[in-house]
Amino acid sequence: MDVFPFNRFELGSKSTIEDFVTINNGVGDVIIGDKTMIGIGSVIIGPVTIGNHVMLAQNIVVSGLNHGYEDPNVPPSLQKETKKLIVISDDVWIGANSVITAGVTIGKHVVVGAGSVVTKDIPDYSVAVGNPARIIKQYSFNEGEWKKN
Repeated sequence: MDVFPFNRFELGSKSTIEDFVTINNGVGDVIIGDKTMIGIGSVIIGPVTIGNHVMLAQNIVVSGLNHGYEDPNVPPSLQKETKKLIVISDDVWIGANSVITAGVTIGKHVVVGAGSVVTKDIPDYSVAVGNPARIIKQYSFNEGEWKKN
């Protein structure tokens, strides 16, 4: 774990970080809620807030960090870093090998299909899949069922 004393790192009650996970709060806080599971081989780079009862499967990348690339005369590794908070709300399940990009908010009770790349916010009670991820279902409280988009 690359956990630094100048940014926050919090791990909620009864949460689990499995083997070979990298947690890095060097550029922003990493807050993980209660009863949340971070799967084998995942990478979490702040700033990131993860809610309660969240399941991140294996090999997930959640990174609030990016490097600039705009100046063609300077390698991206030497350009200014940017950071944007990622929020993963309560009761979310993210499938294996997915990527969550900087600045994204994932709503409550969202399912992200395996191998998805999430580049935009996903509203509450949705199922999103693909690269880039798109919403394929949403729960209708009026009808009491999941509806295809």
